[in-house]
Formats: sequence, structure tokens, C-alpha cells
Amino acid sequence: MKQLKGNPQNVNDEIIGKVTFNEIGLLSTKKDFVFVVPRVAKFPKRYLALLTDIDNVDIELPIILGIQNLSQLNEGDVVLITTDGIINVLYEIRSAHNAIMATERCNHRCIMCPQPPIIHETDKTDFNLKLLSLFDKNTRNIGITGGEPTLIGDNLFVLIEYIKKHLPNSSISLLSNGVKFADYEYSRKLALTFHHDLQIDVPIFSDIDTEHNRIVGAKTFYKTVEGLYNLARFRQKIGLRIVVHKQTYKRLPQLSEFIYRNFPFVIHVAFMQMETVGLAEQNIDELWIDPYDYRFKLEEAVLNLARRNVRVSVYNSQLCILPESIRAYAKQSISDWKNIYLPECEGCELKNECAGFFASSENRHSKNIRAITYTEA
Repeated sequence: MKQLKGNPQNVNDEIIGKVTFNEIGLLSTKKDFVFVVPRVAKFPKRYLALLTDIDNVDIELPIILGIQNLSQLNEGDVVLITTDGIINVLYEIRSAHNAIMATERCNHRCIMCPQPPIIHETDKTDFNLKLLSLFDKNTRNIGITGGEPTLIGDNLFVLIEYIKKHLPNSSISLLSNGVKFADYEYSRKLALTFHHDLQIDVPIFSDIDTEHNRIVGAKTFYKTVEGLYNLARFRQKIGLRIVVHKQTYKRLPQLSEFIYRNFPFVIHVAFMQMETVGLAEQNIDELWIDPYDYRFKLEEAVLNLARRNVRVSVYNSQLCILPESIRAYAKQSISDWKNIYLPECEGCELKNECAGFFASSENRHSKNIRAITYTEA
């Protein structure tokens, strides 16, 4: 997530609030707001906290001083302020990639996971309900992610019901490994939330059970498959996600055929370039392959599904290293705060259509990145 840093004063506990640059007239509404103080303004009272680029202020209110890049914040963003002066932007009103983390626990340990799981944590449900209460009412999509969200049990349905009631314009993207949905009753409870636009995205990494199990670090292939079928029985919208790396790319065509023949009910399949952080970084020698080198396997898999009218996308990939035949399937999928472009991208006439790179990929990326001109596009 996007972070800013300053010097804390009177900040004794974490503070979560909505950013505002404008004085709020009704005092009763100020309890949810963090006020950004312009350098020339007076310091108001009764807000949760103040944020400023000024270095010294004598005030009793919680305040973060000397913040650089305050212009990165927007009216309506939601921030979490910690006692050490870190400002985490949990919700960006201008972003299409907002999500809540249901839990950091997980029952898998995927070899390429960018968010390594933890074993113990305090339940996040109350915090997430507070966070959701601060979201703009016109938010178009909310991700529920983790960790593995189903590990919070029925509290997952509490979150979905809250979004359904208080953010009725929002669709929900639930990212789950699907194992818990092998429990028929749990799948039924999800369906009974009757959310108007909920999609469950489940990763699958091989058409061979032992290969999938080895990559996720658990013997759960058939549980995931059973979970997919239970979700389909309840007419839930299901997507599949495949992270492409050295251990998955060779059988992408076979995996695409397996998906077509065994999961005809899925509404979307996404092939994803790997983010090289977390466990992926720790296991990089086992995982890294130049994405340019697997382009033809990816092309075969994508076209195998697309030609059979399966909706398919390529996430996190740069247009210049994709065969022209599948560039149309590439999406601008990288979260805004993670997204960068390289010097090699300067002058590329397709830059505005390209996903770009994860910021973590600045020093590890394809050696074949180049600018594309319209004469070859």
C-alpha cells in the first residue's frame, strides 16, 4: 500500500480516518476525519488527527509533522496512522484496486506468495467493518483478500453482508484458494448472502495434482477442485488465476485444456506474471524465468481458451514481450501504488495501454523490454 512518513506528536494509538482538506462545519461529523493542514492555515480542533508538512506545532491534538508528498493524498482517501508516524493509505478514492485484508493467515504456503502468511493474529473483522464504513458510497469494486479469507469462517459473510447493505454499488472480488468451499454447507452460506455481483477468484497452477500441491505447499488439489464444483452448484461467479513462473509455464497449454474440459462454468481465466517479492523473492532461483522466454507457451494457452469463447486475460505483463496475437488480452492490472515504467519504455506509443511493472521488478524484469511504435503495433 502507499505510505507516507512524518514525525508523530501526541499519537498514542493507531488512528484510522478519512482524509479531508476542507473544514467540516458540523462538529459531530469530525470524529471520522483526518484533516490535512495547509501551511498557511490555522490548526482546527476536534478531528481524529492532523497531517501537515510543517515541522513544529504546539497543539494537543494527534498530529504528524513534516510530511513530504502530502499531495499524494486525495479528499476521501482512508488512512491508518501508526504511533511511529507512518501513514498507510488503506483506501484510495481514485483507484480501482481497493481491497480489505480479511486475514494474514493462510492454509497454503505458495512458493511464490508475495504476502507470506503469519500464524497468529487478532481478528480483523471489526477493523475491516470500520474501514468499510469510511469507503466512498460510490466505490465500484472491493477486493477481499488475505492470507486466505475463508479462515475467518462466518465472519466472511459478515463482511459481504455489510458491503451489500452499505456499499450497494460495489462489486466484490473474493480471492480464495477454494479449499474451504469443499465444505458444501460453507458454499451454501456464501450463496445465501445473495450479493448481486460477487466473483470468487481461485488460483490453480497445474493440471497435475502433485505439481499443484507442491507449488501451494499443501495436498489440497482435489479439495480446491471440489470447492469449485460446489460454488458452481450454487451458481456463483468463478474466476481462475494462474501465476506463471519457471515451475508452471511448460504445461500452460495442457492446463488451459484441463480448465476448458473440467471447469466449463468459469467466467474468467487470468494468466499472471509473477510479482517478485515475499516468498517469490526468497525462492527466486527456483521460479524466475524471463517472461519473454515463455511467451509462446502463454500464447498457446490464451488462444486455446479464447478461441472457445472463454473470457481470458493476461495480467501484469508488458505488451512488448507478448506475441501480437494476445496483446489484446493484456490488462492494466497492477495496483496504482505498485505500478512503474522503466526508462526503456520512454517513447513507447502503447505505454498508456500497457500494465507496466511492479515497483519490485525495477531490478528484475525481462531483458527484452523495448518501446513499441505504431508502425509495428
